[in-house]
Amino acid sequence: MNRSPVPLALAGAVALVLSAAPAPAPAQMMKTPDASPSKAAPQARGDVQLSFAPVVKRAAPSVVNVYASHVDKRPQARASAMDEFMRRFFGEPGRGRGPSMPGDRAQRSLGSGVIVDDSGLVITNNHVIDNMNEVRIALADRREFEATIVLRDPRTDLAVVRIKNPGSGLVPMPFGDSETLEVGDFVMAIGNPFGVGQTVTQGIVSALARTQVGSSDYQFFIQTDAAINPGNSGGALVDLQGRLVGINTAIYSQSGGSHGIGFAIPAGMVKAVVETAKGGASTVRRPWLGARVQSVTPDIAESMGLDRPTGVLVASLQAKSPAEEAGLKRGDLILSVDGQNVDDPEAFGYRFALKGISGETKFGVLRGTGRTAVTVKLGPAPETRPRDALKVRTRSPFLGATLVNTSPAVAEEMQVDLPGEGVAVQTVEDGSVASRAGLQKGDLIVAINGVAIASTKDLERVTRNTLNMWEVSINRGGEVLTSVFGG
Repeated sequence: MNRSPVPLALAGAVALVLSAAPAPAPAQMMKTPDASPSKAAPQARGDVQLSFAPVVKRAAPSVVNVYASHVDKRPQARASAMDEFMRRFFGEPGRGRGPSMPGDRAQRSLGSGVIVDDSGLVITNNHVIDNMNEVRIALADRREFEATIVLRDPRTDLAVVRIKNPGSGLVPMPFGDSETLEVGDFVMAIGNPFGVGQTVTQGIVSALARTQVGSSDYQFFIQTDAAINPGNSGGALVDLQGRLVGINTAIYSQSGGSHGIGFAIPAGMVKAVVETAKGGASTVRRPWLGARVQSVTPDIAESMGLDRPTGVLVASLQAKSPAEEAGLKRGDLILSVDGQNVDDPEAFGYRFALKGISGETKFGVLRGTGRTAVTVKLGPAPETRPRDALKVRTRSPFLGATLVNTSPAVAEEMQVDLPGEGVAVQTVEDGSVASRAGLQKGDLIVAINGVAIASTKDLERVTRNTLNMWEVSINRGGEVLTSVFGG
């Protein structure tokens, strides 16, 4: 099995494969079992008319199709005669809906979404609209609207868009409590698989708190066997009361189709992102702990007198951070957040992220052989100095990279350990000089040609002139690497 999760947005052509049903067993091999005394035949017409239809009627009007595109209006080089022929008769590759316009280049993506507010807010997956600049929403009743992107949150793979001038008739879906879900509960997945139109599938909750999926920074997924396929991204996972308990986001698959292993982002995290959008913010701010935690191995658990690995171990603390001010110490074992047990760093990160940026939270901590409670003040990571983002445009190993001054806020957003002062690589364009030079997001620039780099102004000054030789030292994960590049 391919161990990588498959995002569910559609882009490009999709092939459908039909499997043959197995032949029935020969008649002489089939045997009718004796009736079990614990089972009874239906006694009334209603007993054989049970259906999920009432739930679908409540929930389906809230689920929408999301058509996203990125149209590049820049003029293209003159195309060959064959290119012109192909475009005239077959259209632009990957354009999907709508005719091609001369000079346009477009990428398109198809996914699903859920109306969560009667003002027109729709929640979907970030990977559905990633790098897109135009969005259209198609309702279950076939009305279509343009939409604007309100918020993108790559760390959760969630995004919020707003329908323009929706008028009346929107049906928001109420939130359910994903914390009360149990393995074995019935759920339904509603979305637009393979672009065939709104589709409902039914299954059960197969597992909870899955953390090794890898499609976002906050991994705490609901696993279901309800059929989920490409195009279901951003669609609803619904309980039997027609409430939203998750947003479908990924599958394990060898073929790209459903194998009964799908994953949904819990409604608790979805609701936090929606509330941020309702408040008018364009980015999600999360609480800052200022401590690095690590998994508990069987050997560590045994050394601490535990019967099994559980909790997260405090590996390091930042000075003047909420963790240090709360009295946490290196070597403490955090077992719970506000009474909810945590078994690994992913579960801890999810629980802590949901606490918001005001008030306080309590950690259950094992210190030595004794248990204690530690109260941590909640607040966002501070921006201790301006980022002064620098996009390098001169010919150097940094061409195509964006660099920023470090701070706790930058380190928190990038999910890497960074010092309070320095310059870090924020992004690297694919195929750029910086990418070919091997620069990566989170790299800390230590020195260039022997000159120490403490700010983006230092880096801009050093890279202002084109040189024949560049000696660059970076800190990557605590290891200093030095490379030499030709001009």
